[in-house]
Amino acid sequence: MADGHLLTDLRLRLHHADARPVYTLDTDGRDLTLIGGRDNLGQAVLMRLLTPRGELAALAHPDYGCRIWDLVGRANTATTRNLMKLHILEALAAEPRIAKVEAVTVDDVPGTRGTVAVEISVTPAGATTPVVIGPFTLEVTP
Repeated sequence: MADGHLLTDLRLRLHHADARPVYTLDTDGRDLTLIGGRDNLGQAVLMRLLTPRGELAALAHPDYGCRIWDLVGRANTATTRNLMKLHILEALAAEPRIAKVEAVTVDDVPGTRGTVAVEISVTPAGATTPVVIGPFTLEVTP
């Protein structure tokens, strides 16, 4: 089945991730680059997770985003990682292009104080093959 129902958007590129990730539009040197299908779904999920919930309320999207930002500053414990997983699952449930969440793992990164590794597997609506997003890392403890 074609992935056209997963939409097309502008491709974003991580510009820097000092305190909070900042993305810029990806260009090939002169033109904007588009991203579509399964890749677009992966990018959309990352943007949803990296946006604090409620940040887009002024734009009529009060429930868009994720509550993982509420955990910044907490100790990197199993409880914190479980709460992060819960917040990620809550955010994924709000994405209409996802039919099923196959797996979400949130693990500590050995040798770091507050870094967690996240990997997500979801089945897009209208598809049978999962999309794997990650692994990517997030800082819990600054």
